[in-house]
Amino acid sequence: MKIAVAMSGGVDSSAAAALLKEQGHELVGFTMQLWNQRRHINTDENGDPLPSRCCSLDDVYDARRVAESLGFPFYVLNLEKDFDRDVVEPFVQSYLSGETPIPCVACNSRLKFASLDRMAVSLDCEKVATGHYARVEYDKTANRYRLFRGRNHWKDQSYFLWELTQDQLSRAYFPLGEMQKSEVRDIARDANLYTADKQESQEICFVPDGKYSEFIDRYLEHEDRIDEVPAAGEIVDTSGQTLGEHTGIHRYTIGQRRGLGIAHEKPLYVVQIERAKNQIIVGEVDELESLEFTAKGVNWVAFDEPGEPVRANVKVRYRHDPAPATIYPISGKNLKNPVANASGSDRYARIVFDEPQRAITPGQATIFYDTETTEEVVGGGWIERP
Repeated sequence: MKIAVAMSGGVDSSAAAALLKEQGHELVGFTMQLWNQRRHINTDENGDPLPSRCCSLDDVYDARRVAESLGFPFYVLNLEKDFDRDVVEPFVQSYLSGETPIPCVACNSRLKFASLDRMAVSLDCEKVATGHYARVEYDKTANRYRLFRGRNHWKDQSYFLWELTQDQLSRAYFPLGEMQKSEVRDIARDANLYTADKQESQEICFVPDGKYSEFIDRYLEHEDRIDEVPAAGEIVDTSGQTLGEHTGIHRYTIGQRRGLGIAHEKPLYVVQIERAKNQIIVGEVDELESLEFTAKGVNWVAFDEPGEPVRANVKVRYRHDPAPATIYPISGKNLKNPVANASGSDRYARIVFDEPQRAITPGQATIFYDTETTEEVVGGGWIERP
């Protein structure tokens, strides 16, 4: 087949390309230039650039070296403006509104995969291959493409792919879906690839030091929008009693315990962020637990939107163990009327767990898996503010 390969400059995409090349496929490599390093937003107190191990200029260079080594054409897509508009700005706005976003989901499905998929179609490529640890299978009986977790559950990345459409899944190819990380590195070593022992990035690519609030401060200052930085406000308990002062709501997240700056006889955690009142609401550990939440922008993968409740195992963040729940599809935001037929960003669902779950956080992605094996992706959505 003729296959478009996403090349991130890391070991996973490099090994995926090597594996496909060995299988005799015709490859065309693409790297996406996303973050504009020339803006000098990610600098330390001395003005020196912060180190980055993802989406950097070095990664573009590494991807090119791999393509040259394996002998297939390679191109760089400049998506800096799209990335800023569709990923970075929504990330900033989400934090400013009191949410804790996960930009990697939107980046993978709406920007990276969507852009590469369009390019692949224009070049008559049959498939779009990436280094994700996930699996796609075609169900002839249902005439539908199904998305599954990677065999390596610790590395599984289906959580970042639930927004993919049937059309996109029809071309998606994940060569590493059945593999362990050690096998992937062995493939890269056997192919004598420079990236075989390259260290992985664990942070959001445009926040290399993991300090999200400091990035937002720098970003707004660079954009001459310093007036948008959230002001200090009250820290209150769930009864409304003032306990202290916070330094800006974008510096806090649901479940946070450290850095609150208040003394109490029992440990306190952030249980809610109230943007309208500019308040951080704290409570004891049992007040972090919730039985239900609403998801917006729901995408059903395993089947068309259902007209009745669906049983599933549900994740509320990447490292959350899927828990049994009932999903009620709803139109718009009318929680009392479990009727489907909404579409796109208007598609909502109410998720009710069998047992309360800890720290369900607005802005995070939620993903639904089948109840029997927790392997197939049923669908997913975005956790909405209560």
